Amino acid sequence: MRYIFILTCLLLTSCLKEPIYQSQGYIFGTLIDITIYGETEDRAHLLSDKILHDFQSLHNRLHAWKPISANKASELGELNSAFAQGNNPVPISPDLASMLADITTLSVKSNGLFNPAISHLIGVWGFQRDNFSPVNIDTEKIKSLVKANPKMTDIVLKGNTAYSNNPSVKLDLGGYAKGYALDVAAAYLREQHVKGALINVGGNIIAIGQHGDKPWRVGIQHPRASTAIATLDLLDGWAIGTSGDYQRYFMLGGKRYSHIIDPRTGYPTQHTQAVTVLVPPQAIGKIQAGVLSDVVSKPIFIEAPENKSKAAQAFGIENYMVIDDKSHIFVSPKMAEKLHWLATDVKFTTLNNLAQSHP
Repeated sequence: MRYIFILTCLLLTSCLKEPIYQSQGYIFGTLIDITIYGETEDRAHLLSDKILHDFQSLHNRLHAWKPISANKASELGELNSAFAQGNNPVPISPDLASMLADITTLSVKSNGLFNPAISHLIGVWGFQRDNFSPVNIDTEKIKSLVKANPKMTDIVLKGNTAYSNNPSVKLDLGGYAKGYALDVAAAYLREQHVKGALINVGGNIIAIGQHGDKPWRVGIQHPRASTAIATLDLLDGWAIGTSGDYQRYFMLGGKRYSHIIDPRTGYPTQHTQAVTVLVPPQAIGKIQAGVLSDVVSKPIFIEAPENKSKAAQAFGIENYMVIDDKSHIFVSPKMAEKLHWLATDVKFTTLNNLAQSHP
């Protein structure tokens, strides 16, 4: 299922003197767009193929519910099975150990709202399959899973081994892997001295350099429309990501249930339609802008309206936009300076604290 929350607006013309190369793939259950500027077609093709190959390998290893083959689970699947069987340490690859350490840091910083350990809940709501349809809401099962309180801090990492103190922990890295892939691709292209590129993994986008003498420009989609409502320039090293309720969801009893689940209640968040974050080239330890663009929108989305600004501030995010369940648009002051609205009648509120609009 596609996570297309941000529409890429490449606004390119035939007058560019240097070549621009574009390729696509379908990985992580979403569309991948790779745009490379200033390279020959042959070299750009090789670079793009390498990125897509790396993405596919990462996807195969980290898939939460599909095995690699009939007889072999993904690396993440094998780890989840070990977690369910007890607290005996099992070996994991060094990069997965590093990922889990970083994810735990981010989860703690989000006060547990970003919580990849709730894969059982995600499955109960029917979001671990290729197509989404209404489910019978099992209130008792949901209560039981919330009470079990699986969290990232239940996972114990010792070197390149891991175990869980809580057998209810089951990992789904869908809210992290796309951002991680962005950082992997960006690092590779910089190593290859690429002048300019734009990597779009299902709406999570990172920019390298620019195209010609212009920065890359991307558009932000409204969650209840099929077109962009605003554009902004994405500068070198900056990343942008959106969490929304309009791609992975089902309707039941006139209500929309999306894949963004509040770990505190066990239910999908329904007071927000979309959150977009714009992340400069910053880091939290080893955690880079790509990962932050994927992760940080989730706790902001889940938090109550009066706490959304605090959720952004916890990660040092100054540029963000929130669209609530009534389609009201709220924009942080820094973000408001960067947006170019595509319609003259767009109404939005610029706030330092979203609580101002929810007394």
